[in-house]
Amino acid sequence: MKVVSTSKSHGGVQGVYSHTSDVCACDMTFAVFVPPQAKDGPLPVLWYLSGLTCTHANVMDKGEYRRLASELGLVIVCPDTSPRGPDVPDEKDNWQFGCGAGFYLDATQEPYAKNYRMYSYITEELPALVAANFPVDMSRQAIFGHSMGGHGALTIALKNPERFKSCSAFAPIVQPSTAGWSRPAFEKYLGSDEKSWRAYDATLLIEDGKRFPELLVDQGLADGFLQDGLRPWLLEEACKKAGIDLALRMQEGYDHSYNFISTFMDDHLKWHARRLA
Repeated sequence: MKVVSTSKSHGGVQGVYSHTSDVCACDMTFAVFVPPQAKDGPLPVLWYLSGLTCTHANVMDKGEYRRLASELGLVIVCPDTSPRGPDVPDEKDNWQFGCGAGFYLDATQEPYAKNYRMYSYITEELPALVAANFPVDMSRQAIFGHSMGGHGALTIALKNPERFKSCSAFAPIVQPSTAGWSRPAFEKYLGSDEKSWRAYDATLLIEDGKRFPELLVDQGLADGFLQDGLRPWLLEEACKKAGIDLALRMQEGYDHSYNFISTFMDDHLKWHARRLA
């Protein structure tokens, strides 16, 4: 692991790091904020998964999480959204696929299967690296994310309920297998057999019996992607049928941007901190 940069913030350290990923077969970059309480021992860790077109840097620069994370004693880990590099297959003019759009799944189709293994990267390789190099209590983990990253957080939590104490999302893509901006990517990554897509679709995972005790979702009512891409009412319906406690908060006037995310970031951090205590 290489240190790209470190900077003191709110008494803690915001770092950016890189490493050679065996899972994604390329170099990967991620960010970690370590609050000042780490001097006294390992701390709970909260994973933030970003959305389409983003890197680790978007939430780090615009998410406004460090002040409260420092007060609450939370380590925040911000991975990248996809593999990157000159040898990684990409569609440079398509922001909904390829670099910046890994969808937190393990691709099975060529030429993407070698690199696009973000599910395994987020659930296996990166946690092992973080556990070995940072003062984290891996028995206290939580996960959240935005848009594509909200989709990732929901699916990862539903498939790993024993690992995560809590899960929340900002404007998640709740049913990517049928949404116009994610369905083409699923077919390219996973092939034409839609049964294989169910493993990476929150609503269908719930339909297939996966469970998580409770979820928090914030969604802006002025979000331009609300009707066609996000459709939180589908998650609400799935959770109601399954008996999952979903707090779905529809926020008047808010869009899909980091202005929305940063407004409700404190709420999510406090919500997770109570469950990680």
